[in-house]
Amino acid sequence: MHFRHLGRSGLAVSEISFGNWLTHGSQVEEEAALACVKAALDVGITTFDTADVYAGTRAEAVLGRALKGQRRAGYELFTKVYWPTGPGKNDSGLSRKHIMESIHGSLSRLQTDYVDLYQAHRFDNATPLEETMLAFADIVRQGKALYIGVSEWTADQIRLGAAMARELRIPFISNQPQYSMLWRVIEAQVIPASLEEGLGQIVWSPMAMGVLTGKYLPGKPPPAGSRATDPSGSRFIARFMKEDVLTRVQQLRPLAQDAGLTMAQLAVAWVLQNKGVSSAIIGASRPEQVLDTAKAAGVKLEPELMRRIDEVLGPIVERDPALTETPDRKI
Repeated sequence: MHFRHLGRSGLAVSEISFGNWLTHGSQVEEEAALACVKAALDVGITTFDTADVYAGTRAEAVLGRALKGQRRAGYELFTKVYWPTGPGKNDSGLSRKHIMESIHGSLSRLQTDYVDLYQAHRFDNATPLEETMLAFADIVRQGKALYIGVSEWTADQIRLGAAMARELRIPFISNQPQYSMLWRVIEAQVIPASLEEGLGQIVWSPMAMGVLTGKYLPGKPPPAGSRATDPSGSRFIARFMKEDVLTRVQQLRPLAQDAGLTMAQLAVAWVLQNKGVSSAIIGASRPEQVLDTAKAAGVKLEPELMRRIDEVLGPIVERDPALTETPDRKI
């Protein structure tokens, strides 16, 4: 495994992170989930990402059980707060009340005294940013989180948060956006702003929900048991399940073969070529998927290969910065 600093911080993270969105506590039985975490540890992955909302808080609990007995200083544990975790009006968002209650719930489920990184899962337009950042500052000073990050914030929101973090003297070090060969909306604005402010990207869905593995074939129904057939996952993958996208993705196969990589390895290695990316999050339902994808760490893609990938994908790549959206949360 190879490692990078998370932004301009001193925190080292594995280039490949293991995440359990849409798997632990929902799609994958606990025995398989525990086996995937063990496989991640076996290949040197030390960075684990989850969120309180995943599988209705069950994903955190599964990850806590999977990591139980591991040396706590030997891995980096990340979680998030924002989305609803209960039926009440204060069970979502980034109010002080919800943040303080959520960190306690997350620590209990994860069976730990602290998380290495606590992330705002989205920007909250319904709560003053000062309130949010002060709550995060208190959590850091209480030792319940070592660093603060965000997820899917725009460039302007990142700059505002970074300025306030400097005033409060807390380590604001990361953004977690969607990023892949097919989804490049962060390149024009978010990555430059993050580099300016010292934030590293922990990118999710580097395989575009599995589409870049090549398993979805144009003109054919999706494989049984795949994300495209799962009620909870299919709505996220729908934007990529188009004939022109699937056809062009198949044209990447010979490029991967020439480079000695699987399609999944090529997809993950591609995002890691961006100097603004600190780590790429992978998910898995089987240990062998972890073992395969982890081999993307440390891979250097030649400029000619990067050019050919752009040539193949051409017009199907999404680059519009406006697609980094903030939900309009209302009471």
